[in-house]
Amino acid sequence: MMAFCFLSLFSCKGYKDLSVNEFETMLAQDQTVQLVDVRTPEEYAENHLPGALNIDWKADDFAEQAQMLDKDRPVLVYCRSGRRSAEAAATLDGIGFKTYNMKGGIIAWTEAGKRVTKYEVERFWTTSGAPVDITLIKHGSLEIAYNGLSIQIDAVSGLGKPTDYATEFPKADVILVTHEHGDHLEDATIATLTKPETILILNEKSRNQIGRGEAMHNGESRELPGGIKLEAVPAYNTTPGREMFHPQGNGNGYVLTIDGLKIYVAGDTEDVPEMADLKDICVAFLPVNQPYTMTPEQCIAAAKVIKPKVLIPYHFSQTDLSGLPAALPEMDVRLRQMQ
Repeated sequence: MMAFCFLSLFSCKGYKDLSVNEFETMLAQDQTVQLVDVRTPEEYAENHLPGALNIDWKADDFAEQAQMLDKDRPVLVYCRSGRRSAEAAATLDGIGFKTYNMKGGIIAWTEAGKRVTKYEVERFWTTSGAPVDITLIKHGSLEIAYNGLSIQIDAVSGLGKPTDYATEFPKADVILVTHEHGDHLEDATIATLTKPETILILNEKSRNQIGRGEAMHNGESRELPGGIKLEAVPAYNTTPGREMFHPQGNGNGYVLTIDGLKIYVAGDTEDVPEMADLKDICVAFLPVNQPYTMTPEQCIAAAKVIKPKVLIPYHFSQTDLSGLPAALPEMDVRLRQMQ
């Protein structure tokens, strides 16, 4: 019997091993998968696959932590070389998960030229089922990756979490700048991300400041590569005494429609009346950095007007956001490291 099990390893071990390419294909095509990095938190912080959850195989409470996963959805696991993840896959299979292990681990993944990141990545899906990965870089900086395109928003290198755009991200197909403040506009980083065909879109003051790019004004729209629709929407202060921070008519928020998936990146703004015109927003990034942008109460009010499926507060510095999920129980509020 033991010999039979040795010869029929797949049927005995329960989980399935996948090559790097098979693993990548499953990630791209199956919206239900749960991706788990079973290395240590220190290894995970150095780099990981975009969108991976970290559950340390060596932790005493590994099985307990794994119970947060959905047993009705497949689990894809990986580690450094494939050894720990094979053991983790066997354990997960034993407690009722349908599990897949990546052979060769992240070593094989990177040797194959696949992308890794040190940032949190949120994955969403278009109407036709294509993945859209939003990398949460920091503060007001985001990258949206779709169908081989890279869209960088307010890319800056510093702000407490150093970012080496030359090595950590590909050259951008599109760069968006909301306004001219130094935590949103950095000429050197724009130059680092630019290739000959890069489209650079800014508000007018930013364009004038660095002397290049295409200015968009509130209310204007255009098409980007990949059939993506881009709209520039108002972003400004309304509270008396704060108007000088972000004057009306200067800065932009941006709405990107990617094959039916609508993403709203608000820029530096309070809960302005024009937010009532935003419809069918899937993902909203709202700033909560009083007194320069919104207070938590204003963010709650804005979210109730916009009604996004997912709210990710960003640009929040030291603002306490802990009360937002309870204040918006009907909404998927995701508190991430976007200080």
